[in-house]
Formats: sequence, structure tokens, C-alpha cells
Amino acid sequence: MLKILLKYWHFALLAILFMICEVAVDMIQPKLMATIVDDGILGLSGNGTPDLQLISSTGLIMLLVVLAGGLSGILSGTMANFCSQRFGNDIRKRCFERIMHLSFEQTDAFTTGSLITRITNDVTQLERLVQQSVRGFVRCIMFMVVGTITLLSLNQHFLVILAIAFPLVLIDIIFILWRTNPLFMRLQKRIDSMNTVIRENINGARLVKAFIQEEREEARFGKANQALVKTQLRILILMSYLRPVMNIILNLATVALIWIGAIHVQRGGMQPGEVMAAVTYISQILNGMMMLAMIFQTLSRGTASYRRLKEVFDTEPVIRDGAGAEAGLIGDHYNGEGGAVEFRGVTFTYPKRTDDRAELTRSLSPDPSGSAPEEELGEDGNVLRGIDLRIESGETLAIVGATGSGKTSLVNLIPRFYDATEGNVLVGDKDVRDYLLTELREKVAFVPQKNELFSTNIRDNIRIGRPDATEEEIRFAARCAQADDFILQQPEGYDTAVAEGGMSLSGGQRQRIAIARALLKSSDILILDDSTSALDLKTEAAFYDALHEHFDSLTCIVIAQRITTARRADRIAVLDHGRLVGCGTHEELLDGCPVYQDICSSQMGA
Repeated sequence: MLKILLKYWHFALLAILFMICEVAVDMIQPKLMATIVDDGILGLSGNGTPDLQLISSTGLIMLLVVLAGGLSGILSGTMANFCSQRFGNDIRKRCFERIMHLSFEQTDAFTTGSLITRITNDVTQLERLVQQSVRGFVRCIMFMVVGTITLLSLNQHFLVILAIAFPLVLIDIIFILWRTNPLFMRLQKRIDSMNTVIRENINGARLVKAFIQEEREEARFGKANQALVKTQLRILILMSYLRPVMNIILNLATVALIWIGAIHVQRGGMQPGEVMAAVTYISQILNGMMMLAMIFQTLSRGTASYRRLKEVFDTEPVIRDGAGAEAGLIGDHYNGEGGAVEFRGVTFTYPKRTDDRAELTRSLSPDPSGSAPEEELGEDGNVLRGIDLRIESGETLAIVGATGSGKTSLVNLIPRFYDATEGNVLVGDKDVRDYLLTELREKVAFVPQKNELFSTNIRDNIRIGRPDATEEEIRFAARCAQADDFILQQPEGYDTAVAEGGMSLSGGQRQRIAIARALLKSSDILILDDSTSALDLKTEAAFYDALHEHFDSLTCIVIAQRITTARRADRIAVLDHGRLVGCGTHEELLDGCPVYQDICSSQMGA
């Protein structure tokens, strides 16, 4: 991150220079005021006769100096903001880029709510740290150093006051920062938890209302919010001690300074204006220390945010381009059929979730005990066990099985959303680990169970995989997916805006747009993960007819819940508790696969 900040060193340098000018003006003003009081008003240098001309000329100089200081302050703030905002912009973009390249298991470990907090709130804290450091740190140091030198130049006896006030102020600052520092990391985690609850309830609003769970979710949010408020309140209460204590020390130091100054005025060692200037200088010195304390507070919180962002930057994607791709093995070295898929002795276990994820799950649990289902905590256990299966190029294979049998987990291994724990997955007769990720995923079009649509128009949602597709190609893919008719009935046809998550469309409409998107991609392999479940049988039949007519060379893998859907495939693979227990045609499986017989009986009767 330091390299990113150094890109904008010129803005930081200008901010510092302008701040030096501003502070210099603040240092000059007490001297000018002392001259006005002593020589202009009291006339101490002119036998007690006030000097109006001196007052006017010095006052004019003060006005010009103040204007110069104000302009310097504006320019300093502008340059500091340029530096901090551009730094934050770069950090935010790079963080988002890293998140986009993380593997599913890594985003699961961080949690979506935490990643949102890091890319927003944590980056904002770093911006504040940079902005305050560039301006405030220079201001504080100059106030303390130059102010101290100037104060002692007026009267060295003021050193006693500083010698007493400084340690007291430092003790106050150190104590407050010592107590608040550990709380800042906890505060950011509390924000993570609250963001997670908010995101889940906004995305699942329909489910909450359907099951009348508003009170339960309000209780979850209340628990997360209360934890956040409690932590934040503790920090604020501790910080609230800082300023009053500082003010007490400042006032006591001012009283002591006036008392010492009055003694020296009576003795003729000082003039009244110099005492007034000394009061201003000691106020600047102690206020500089107070500002420094606030910067250290920002530094503490910024450091916590820096660590959290560094966790993201330091997390290398688990799923990366394979060694074969790096060694130049991709291309003519492999001569297999591009659409063939093979599983050789594949066993798969979902990666463990981190302790932080488990802690977050417990913190959001409405159960006072903080318990959560074991599966949510990532218990060990193979999801797939010893899968051996080959799908030829151009073949249509249906995968059936009970819920939780591993159907989706199996197809997730093809585009390397996850890697097999044991065994090999081959696409085009080469291991998926030997591909460039972009090359592998270009070969695979995937329609997941949950159809995600983006907040843009229908046309852009369809052509996500091929931004350069022509209007004719988009319309053709939509017709094959049985989506063209309903799209044309929309207010603006293909230009109709889609609400967030596609909530302005029905489930069947979302599925058809997602299918059209996959068909338009023109990949070698099409994976349909229960992607026609929201379609009526007539629409589903029309889609498969169009698929077989226009995409007969496409390798199609269909996860099906309905036997009527599975029967359309060339072969059917049957999974049971993560094992492949049968593979063949509908008739073959009816004769020799008890699991398939049970599925057929449950849907179609004996």
C-alpha cells in the first residue's frame, strides 16, 4: 500500500508546504498582537503615548498575514484531499480486483459482509489517516516545537510550566490510546456482523415476509447492532475523557503563566503584550498535543483497517492458472475433443471455514447459546467419493440424485470453482489444473441454481459472456431459451431495466434469461444446474428441442430433479451420498439401479 501512496507524494509534499505556511502565520500573529498592545495601545516605547499609526500599519499586516494563512490552509486541505482520495480510490479498486479473483472458499471464509466493510469502511479509515497525517501531523509538530521555542524566547521561566504540563498531557494521551487501541479491530468486526445481517435480510426479504420472521430478524439485527453500539460507546466514553482533562491542564497552565508573567511585568522584565502572546503560544502548544492525540486515535483505527485490508491483499487465490499453462503445454500438445469431460477417481471435500467465520456465525445466531448447525460450521466429510465418469463431446448427460447427493458439487469442479481433493477432472482430455483459468472458463457455460441478474437492461444481462454479440445473435439465443416472446412484451423490450437481483422478473423469466446468456457464450460445454425447474413442461420441452436442433455439437450436463427432464438425455448418471451408483439410459437404470428405481417410483408411481 505504501507504493500506492508514494504515487501521490507530490500532493502530500504540497500539502505539507502549505501547512507550514499556515502554521507560520499562526506563530507570527501573537507577536504582531503583542506589538499592537505594548507599542500601539499602551505606548510603552513612546513614553506612554498610543501610536495609532502603528496600530493601523500592524493591523493591516495582520490582515494580510491572516489572508495568506487562510489561503495556505485551503490549498493544504485541497492537496491533502487529493492525496488521500486518490490513494483511497486506488486501494478500493485493487481490493475489489483481488476479491474478484478470490476463490469461492476464500470469499466464504471472509464472508460477504466483511468484504463489503473492508472495501468501504476500512478504506475510508485509511483515507482519513492519510489526510490527517499529511496535514495534522505537521501542524501539531510545528505548534509544539516552534511554539515552545518562541514561548521560551519570551521568558525562560515558562519552561517550568511546560515541564509540568507536558507529562500530564502525555499520561492522559497514552492512557486513553492504551485502552482504546484493542477496541478498534473489534469495532470493525462488529460492523462486519451488522452488514452481514443487513445484506441477508435485504436479499431474503421475500423469504422473511413469507415465513413471518420479521421479529426474529429484527432481533438478529438488534443483537448485531447492540454489539456494535456497545463497542463504539466504550470507545467514545474513553475518548470523552481526553478533551476535558486536556482543557483542565490548559487552563491551569494559562493561570500559572499569567501569574508568572504578572510578576515579571511588575519587575519590568516583561511587557503585558508579551504575556498575552505567551498565553496564545501555550494554548497552541497544548492544543497541538491534543490534535496529536486525535491523530494517534485515527492512526490506531487506521492501523486496524490496514491489517484487515492487508489480509485481503495477502490472500493469494487458491484456484490459479495451472502449471501446464505456465509451462506452455496448452494448445497443440493436447489433441483430445474439446467438449469431452472426464472424472477420474474424484473425491471432494469442501474446505474448512475459518474460526473467524465460525465466530461470526455464532454471533449472528438467534439462539442465546450461540449454537449453529454443524454443516454451517464446515464439518469434515467427503461430498464426493471416488467418482469415475466420462462424458463424450456432444453428449447430453443428466445427473440425478437425492438432495445433498453431490450433484452441484460435481459440476462445480469442471470450471474449477473448487478443486478436487483427490483424483482428476479432465476437459478436452487435459486436466483442468493445466488450463489458464480464462481458457477453461471460456469453454464452459454455466447456468447455476440461483440465477443472478445485474441491475442493467435485459440485453446487457444476456450478452455478459459476449459483449460484442450482435442483436441478431442475442435474439437467436433468447428464442432458443424461450425468452424472446416475454422480453418483447416488456415495456422497452430488450432495453427494459432489470431490478437488483432480477426481482422485477419472475423465476421462470430469470431462468430463461440466464439460459439465453449461456447459449450466447458459444462454449463447448453447457452446464444446467436444475436450470429449468421454474419452467412449465411445455416451455421446457420447447427449450430442449431448440437445444438439440441448433446446438447438437454442444456437450450438455443437466442436473435434473424431474425424471421427465432426465429422460431427454443420452445417458443418466445417478448419485447417492456422493457416490456414482449408476450410469446409463433410462431403461437400463430402471432395470439395474435401485436408487434410480426409487426416484422414478416417487415421481411417476410404480
